[in-house]
Amino acid sequence: MKLAILGTRGIPANYGGFETFAEQLSVRLVEKGHDVTVYCRRSNYDYRSLGNTYHGVKVVVLPAIRNKYLDTVSHTFVSIIHSLRKKYDAILVCNSVNSSFIFLPRIFGMRVAINVDGLEWQRAKWNKLGQIVYRISEWLATLFADVIVTDAITIQRYYRKKFRRDSVFIPYGSTIKPVQSNHVLEKYGLKPREYILYVSRFEPENNPLLVVKAFEKTKTAKKLVMVGDAPYNANYIRKVKSTKDPRIVFTGYVFGNEYAELQSNADFYIQATEVGGTHPALLEGMGYGNCILANDVPEHREVVGNAGFYFKKDVNDLSQKIQFLADMKEDKIGKYRMMARERIQKYYTWDAVVNRYNQLFEQLAHNRNPLMK
Repeated sequence: MKLAILGTRGIPANYGGFETFAEQLSVRLVEKGHDVTVYCRRSNYDYRSLGNTYHGVKVVVLPAIRNKYLDTVSHTFVSIIHSLRKKYDAILVCNSVNSSFIFLPRIFGMRVAINVDGLEWQRAKWNKLGQIVYRISEWLATLFADVIVTDAITIQRYYRKKFRRDSVFIPYGSTIKPVQSNHVLEKYGLKPREYILYVSRFEPENNPLLVVKAFEKTKTAKKLVMVGDAPYNANYIRKVKSTKDPRIVFTGYVFGNEYAELQSNADFYIQATEVGGTHPALLEGMGYGNCILANDVPEHREVVGNAGFYFKKDVNDLSQKIQFLADMKEDKIGKYRMMARERIQKYYTWDAVVNRYNQLFEQLAHNRNPLMK
């Protein structure tokens, strides 16, 4: 099949979950023999050195308006226009905010699926207008897409209840094999199992400031490694990084093998997000064999189950839970690491995710309803 993925910043992944998803999905679909194109933003892709392909995936690099509110939609619009003459068998659009454009390829006879992600209007970074746009975009997705893809059962239920629209549930995936090298640990002065890991964009609904404040109250020799950053949010990031605690290490964005090293060697992993569907970093934390401490929201309960621990969104409760796990004996915390990895093996491998998308694209390309059993 001739397929396209658009709506992300592009590949190789150097920003967030959608980009990791686009890379894993596109490369594996090419390995299955498909012709796959991923649309990339010029500001995020070094097209001069990386060329027009990435591990067999065709790369189309297009501009975007560098603005918090226009970056995603402007790039998706030009990507959609570019796609109209390509006659793809199926297109996967990422992010519900891009739904207003997806009627165009359908007019030209192409089939379109949209991965709506989480409930973006709940994010604190959006003003009232941004929240309204996202709410309207959810509704437009139900009107214009051939099929809606939801990455969490809770999001699937939301669309069914609010819009009476069924969706195809396909979660994100994760690798499972831990990495044995320790180059990045040496770079930041870390030792295996002697640090706690947090990974997310530094945005209010991801609670990096809460994690920092809670860790400051603990009494442990272990370090806290904060992986992430965020565009358009300098004031909030300044608050997060204003800590005087020498145990806290800020790395900025980390990808590839260095990221895998940090995940593979942590004592435990904190998932503090409160908005969204299935978070790729949480799956990766579990897949690399971390014990999980997660914000107690339904989306995290769905993924982690009984293979981890939970905290309330409260600095004292989180501090107590961090202290509890930091003091836990290795044999006991090791059991939770094993349970987390086994849960990924059972429900969230990339092979299973890609096979499901492959089936979805085949159904779309042959005009079969993916929602029919």
